[in-house]
Amino acid sequence: MNENPADLAPELCVLLAAVLGLLAGMFLPRAGQWRVAAVCAAGLAAALAVALVAATRPGLMAFDAFTVDPVTHVTRIAVFGTTLPVVVLAAGRMRGHPRESEFSVLILLAALGTVLLGASSDLLVLVAAYLLASIPAYALAGFGKDGPGTEAALKYYLMGAFLGVLMLAGVTLLYGVGRGTSYAALRDGLGAAPGAAVAVGTVALLAGLLFKAGAVPGHYWVPDVAEGAPPVVAAFVTTVPKIGAFAALFRIGAEVLPPGAFAWAPLVALVAAVTMTLGNLAAFAQDNVRRLLAYSTVGQAGYLLVPVAMAGRAALAEPALLYYVAAYAVTNLGAFAVVVAVGRDDLAGYTGLLRASPALGTSLVVCLLGLVGTPPTAVFVGKLLMFGAALEGHYAWLAALAAANSVASVFYYLRWIVPAFGGPAAPLRPARSALVVAVALAAVSLALGIGSGLVLAT
Repeated sequence: MNENPADLAPELCVLLAAVLGLLAGMFLPRAGQWRVAAVCAAGLAAALAVALVAATRPGLMAFDAFTVDPVTHVTRIAVFGTTLPVVVLAAGRMRGHPRESEFSVLILLAALGTVLLGASSDLLVLVAAYLLASIPAYALAGFGKDGPGTEAALKYYLMGAFLGVLMLAGVTLLYGVGRGTSYAALRDGLGAAPGAAVAVGTVALLAGLLFKAGAVPGHYWVPDVAEGAPPVVAAFVTTVPKIGAFAALFRIGAEVLPPGAFAWAPLVALVAAVTMTLGNLAAFAQDNVRRLLAYSTVGQAGYLLVPVAMAGRAALAEPALLYYVAAYAVTNLGAFAVVVAVGRDDLAGYTGLLRASPALGTSLVVCLLGLVGTPPTAVFVGKLLMFGAALEGHYAWLAALAAANSVASVFYYLRWIVPAFGGPAAPLRPARSALVVAVALAAVSLALGIGSGLVLAT
């Protein structure tokens, strides 16, 4: 065990920025609140830089509860790298808002909880991380204080609280039968524990993590929050928390459950199949682009659960999950950035987008085709790895179902893409920050796809 605080330098950068932002917001005049967003962005940039440096060093265990390994490195880089453009997107839209500083601080705290969720190696830290990632997100969902936002925040909170209680019950049960809360102790203790108790505790633990991942049966909040919350919040909560949730789920399957103690692969594979199918079927009927993206994220959660199900069964499971989750986060956030820039939620509002703004239109096409898994985008590489992991783990039926769902998803994405190519172009003056973020994220999605060989080699 290493007790050097420097091992948590990326997290400390974010925490320091959040504290400084909160303190500064108490004394700055309303016209100067933008400085808080600048402090938060600087903290995220510093955390990202430190995380990139830390990724070149050997793995270790910090404070006997925080694992620094490739899963943590990717979680850090993906979370900080996608939260930074969210802060940039929010800076312009929140300028002059009475609670501008609180908005940026809440985003940083939720991002910090997400990283802790993915790096935890102790169930008690996992629960604390779950709360830190969730409570700021509830406040963000209702930040607009309007009817739809309040309803979305209430649904989000109630479902999170209910499934969080189940998660805590699962932690308690696993602690009782496994005689410890650290993942290493549980792996040693659960092998001799009663199978029924291990099964009940694991299922209850999964409830909270599946809620954060937006997967069945904890997915009901996703479309309501995506539609009712402010667009920037919708982009954040449907993208960033998933990174930590899937990393945590993978650790449970790979590091906590001993072989033969629980039917992990069949259960998670079944949840993956239901999630991807339900998400894609529900997306077909959506005319609201935010609800369409919401159900799309549910479908993507199903794909991401495939390598989670293969944890401990396939060598490709870890690289598949890590590459896919990073690729998904960048691509999905890019699509939401276009929505923020255009400012319209109906599909008809995107008619002629390529004529009105070639940069935005191209970014939208790249991101939506990327979510399908079209080469040479990053999600395409992630899906190839996902298919490989399923086949290596002898779950060919799951790979076939994922392929069928990917093909089916083309049709509802085309409902959004096709109008962008034709029809009269409405005047459009997008905010410069939103335009830059959308183009940059679409470019990163392409770069990760084209340069996947170099990325995966490292």
